[in-house]
Amino acid sequence: MKLRELGMAVLTVAALLGGASAHAAGKLEQVLARGKLVVGTGSTNAPWHFKGADGKLQGFDIDMAKIIAKALFDDPEKIEFVNQSSDARIPNITTDKVDITCQFITVTGARAQQVAFTIPYYREGVGLMLKAASPYASYAALKTAGAKVKVAVLQNVYAEAMVHAALPAATVSQFDSQDLIYQALNSGRADAVATDQSSIAWFLKQNPGKYKDAGYGWNPQTYACAVKRGDQDWLNFVNTALHEAMTGVEFDTYAASFKNWFGAELPPPKIGFPVEYK
Repeated sequence: MKLRELGMAVLTVAALLGGASAHAAGKLEQVLARGKLVVGTGSTNAPWHFKGADGKLQGFDIDMAKIIAKALFDDPEKIEFVNQSSDARIPNITTDKVDITCQFITVTGARAQQVAFTIPYYREGVGLMLKAASPYASYAALKTAGAKVKVAVLQNVYAEAMVHAALPAATVSQFDSQDLIYQALNSGRADAVATDQSSIAWFLKQNPGKYKDAGYGWNPQTYACAVKRGDQDWLNFVNTALHEAMTGVEFDTYAASFKNWFGAELPPPKIGFPVEYK
């Protein structure tokens, strides 16, 4: 073999070995070798991620993380949760402090330039909640009432415009905490609260017969988990775990969590032609 050919052969073998080494160092292999999944999430936002009476984290985000852990280890408890603030959701991924963030993070184009998003596991939106005995029977009645309707909403620079997208003439009152908007409704200072539909579903489940959903939703946004960019094997694995929870072998687990936190029964996936292609 000529010297040049020998050199090329050595370089080829080195490249192959380097590729195998790089693959072995991928996130999926790292997590499996470690024996646990490290998940970034919060602890103060029911029904997504909050501490129960026993001090343990619970919520829909927590259940999604457990679905991924079960796919990895056949054990949903092989998780280390890292409690993080909302503004740490992306930095903790990019600096490898966590393997994945499951923390009701809204998918946007700007964020997708920093992290890779999984397939969606929930679609959020804004809704209107009223007292069960409200004189307004539905969203249509609220809209017809115009400026007579007082709506409480969490303080935000876009809050008034958001409410007026659904109720153009309503009177909007902004409050600096979620508890205060509910207090305004209970005291009669507001006829309705505008808040996340998941919060409404949770609140209705916790207070049966006391409140009602006006039956209208708007301002949709997608919730997904997020992982570090550049590792397609890891992203593919997490997507597979979530996909099969919503459509396949782990559907019962996903459906039970959905009912527990949002009070809704999900119809089982139809057998036969894959729903993804319809």
